[in-house]
Amino acid sequence: MVLEGLTVDGSVRLALIPEDKFPEYRYNVIFKAYKWDPQVGDHNTVAKHAVLMDRETVSRLETWAEQLSAETMLMEEALVRRPDLAKKLGLPRQILRSLDRLSGYDRSKNVRLMRFDFHPTEDGWAVSEVNSDVPGGLAEASVLPRIACSFFDGCEPRRHIGEILLEAFEQRVGKGGCIAFVHCTSYADDRQVMQFLGDYFEEHGYSTVFAAPDHIAWENRKAVCILGGNEGPVDGIVRFYPLEWLTNLPRRSDWRGYFDTQTTSCNHPVAILTQTKRLPLVWDELGTDVSTWKKLLPETRDPREISPKESGWIYKPALGRVGEGISIEGAITEKERLRIVKMARRDHRHWVAQRKFASRPLTDVNGETYHLCVGVFTVDGRSAGLYGRISQYPRIDDRAKDIPLLVSKGGSLVEGQSAGI
Repeated sequence: MVLEGLTVDGSVRLALIPEDKFPEYRYNVIFKAYKWDPQVGDHNTVAKHAVLMDRETVSRLETWAEQLSAETMLMEEALVRRPDLAKKLGLPRQILRSLDRLSGYDRSKNVRLMRFDFHPTEDGWAVSEVNSDVPGGLAEASVLPRIACSFFDGCEPRRHIGEILLEAFEQRVGKGGCIAFVHCTSYADDRQVMQFLGDYFEEHGYSTVFAAPDHIAWENRKAVCILGGNEGPVDGIVRFYPLEWLTNLPRRSDWRGYFDTQTTSCNHPVAILTQTKRLPLVWDELGTDVSTWKKLLPETRDPREISPKESGWIYKPALGRVGEGISIEGAITEKERLRIVKMARRDHRHWVAQRKFASRPLTDVNGETYHLCVGVFTVDGRSAGLYGRISQYPRIDDRAKDIPLLVSKGGSLVEGQSAGI
C-alpha cells in the first residue's frame, strides 16, 4: 500500500453543533432522519459535532471510490468464472455450493450499491474495507447533512443516496412497479434503513412491500411476494439482509432463488464475493486491474503468515460487520485482543491479518479527540453520498456516533468556520 493524496491538515474540521440547539437537532435526527436507534447500550450514537470538509478532499475521495467500485465489479465477474478461487474467500459452505447459480449474472440488469470506508491517517488517507453486500447509513448520508447544514455558514450537503438509488431503479423498473424491501423484520435498526428508502420510493410513484427474506418466493426465476395481504409479483428487490444469514432460514425457504433471479436486485448475491475481507488474497490471480485497491488498502495476508510475536498487524474476520472482531489495541482489552488472535490463527480460513495504519484523530475546540471514518457510497460505479462516523477509539464499531459530513461551498474551508447561528 502506498498512501498518497491529500493530508487532513486544514481540509477536514470537527465543528460543534450549538449546545442550545443540540436537543432539537437530536430530536429531528430521530424523527426526520430515521435514526430510531440513537442509543447502543449506554452510548449515545448521535454526534454533537459535524465534520466540515473542503471540496478538493471530497472530490478526491469520491474519485477513489469510483475507481475502487469499477475494480470491485470486475473482480466479482472474474470470480463468478473462478469457483476454485472463491473457495479461498472464507464463505459458508452452503453459499459456496450455490455459486454456480451466479453464472448468468448481468450487471446491467441489477443495481450495484457499495460503501467504501476511508480513514485519515498519519500518512494520508487509507481505505479499510468495502461494505459490498448490505451497506448501511443511507438515511444518515441523505437526511442528516440536510438537517445540520443550517448551523454552518458556507457549507452544504453532498449527494442524496436515496435519489441516486431511485434513478438507478427507474432505468430498470417502470413507475408503479412493486419494490420489495427485504430485511430482518425483527430489528428496528434494519427497518429504519428500509423505511427511509421505502418512503422515498413511494413518494416517487412506486408501490412497496416490507418483507423478510423468506417472504419472497420464485416463479420462473421471477420474485413473488407471499406475505399475507401483500401477495403478488415483485418488480425489484432491495436487500438489507446479509447474504450469509440466508443459510439460517427455515429449510422450506428457497433462499437460493436470490442467486439466479431475473428480478432487478440491489444488491445481487454476487456482492458476497467482494464483501469478504479475504479478497486481497486472491485478487492477483483474477487478471483484473486492482491498482487503486493496492494503493489504498493496507497489506493483507493469511493469519498463518504472521508470527504471533510480530507487531504492527491487526486481525479481522472475513465476514465481520460493524467493526466486530477487529483486534485494534486501545479499542479493546488485552484479553479480548489475545482471544481474537487465537481464533484467527486457529481458524485462519475465515480471517485475515492486515497491517495497522495509524488513525489520525480530529480535535474539537474543547480539546476532545475523535477518530473519523468517511464512507463514500457508489451506485453502479458513480459516487452517491457521504456517511460519517466518529469514535473516541481507533476502531469504528457499534459504539461509533453518526455524524453529518458537510462540504464547503467555496472550495477550501475558512479558518474558524463554525456555527452560523
